[in-house]
Amino acid sequence: MPSFEKKIIASILNRIREDRRTPSTIAPSESDQRAEAIPAAKVREAKISDYHAVTELKRRWSLIPDGFENWEKLWVRNPALAQAEAERPMGWILEAGGSVVGYLGNISSTYFYGEKILTAATAHGLVVDPLYRSASLSLSASFFRQKSVDILLGTTAVEAVGKIARAFRSDPLPQPDYDTVLFWILRPFSFAQAVSKKLKLRPSASRGGSLLGSMVIAADKVLRRRWPKSASPQLSVKVIKVNEIGEDFERLWDAKRAERPRLLSDRRPATLRWHFEIPGDRATKRLFCCFRNHELEGYLVLRHEPDPGDAPRRSLICDMLIKGDRTETIEALFVAAYDDAKRAGSHIIELMGFPASIRQTFLSRNPYQRKYPACPFYFKAIDPALHKELSNEVNWYASPYDGDATLMP
Repeated sequence: MPSFEKKIIASILNRIREDRRTPSTIAPSESDQRAEAIPAAKVREAKISDYHAVTELKRRWSLIPDGFENWEKLWVRNPALAQAEAERPMGWILEAGGSVVGYLGNISSTYFYGEKILTAATAHGLVVDPLYRSASLSLSASFFRQKSVDILLGTTAVEAVGKIARAFRSDPLPQPDYDTVLFWILRPFSFAQAVSKKLKLRPSASRGGSLLGSMVIAADKVLRRRWPKSASPQLSVKVIKVNEIGEDFERLWDAKRAERPRLLSDRRPATLRWHFEIPGDRATKRLFCCFRNHELEGYLVLRHEPDPGDAPRRSLICDMLIKGDRTETIEALFVAAYDDAKRAGSHIIELMGFPASIRQTFLSRNPYQRKYPACPFYFKAIDPALHKELSNEVNWYASPYDGDATLMP
């Protein structure tokens, strides 16, 4: 391992040790004996045949594993791999004593930046047995060490993962409001009931709290007009299936790329179909297309999450592509998505990310807002000049479509 990476790992481990405020409860002799009993761990590239071991590792730590079909989709049928000039790892395994004790996936994708076609990789699904957490940094080092890509991404980063990304010279997405989720409450009483259930209130308090809460939410919704405007009569919106994505999407994609240089994840028809056809997905996806005189002006993908049981049910706007980011097209698609989410029984509809020109239209419809505890999106361009360009917010079109956020069932 290069000396620079060794220094990074050492500095992170030192920081972790410094942050510990309580002494160990294990006597030195017992600690030494335990250390001797733990087999040394080594990193190697992941293989398709590691599926069952990784699945067991995830289940052991209460993480939802991929189905084998989705595993194959990501690392065998991925269009970005077919276009790659060099072979790319599907991830890395931390192995000790013949057992898999850690894993980090590596999802390939294609980006367009003006006339440039760029390759990207997204870190995915980091999981490590507790006894080997310190060695998990070698998995991150393997991810950041790969040379066959132009951009390295982390799109579902929690605070601890974000610190590791910064240590390997990644930067947060230069969009200060990317960590702010906009949402609208669709059914005040049902939403208030779900919140009461999540808070585990007593039945009597739950009934009263739900009724009072729903009245407050309903009144606030009316006073602040927290819903979309009516759609323009010059536009029509149609729902299609993912497998019906056709040539009109190619023309929309070409028009969007021609507007100005901006980093865009590949949205050509074949890639869109691959992206949103997720084996074993329990969520329902709806694809809304907006037309003017039979010409596709834009689309919106809405994901109705399955019932979580003890929390409000959500519908998520996971992708949009709009000619010129036109307000009336966005409004028409939002009206259709809002109504569909309500019919689906969702309590809220959410939007995260997208550039300011699109967010402004949604902000004008008076959403509620909540923030993530830390920035969930980090990037590192291998070329320092490209990294500097991407440090400017105007050069991004970031949304849940990027990375792995909308690729999982």
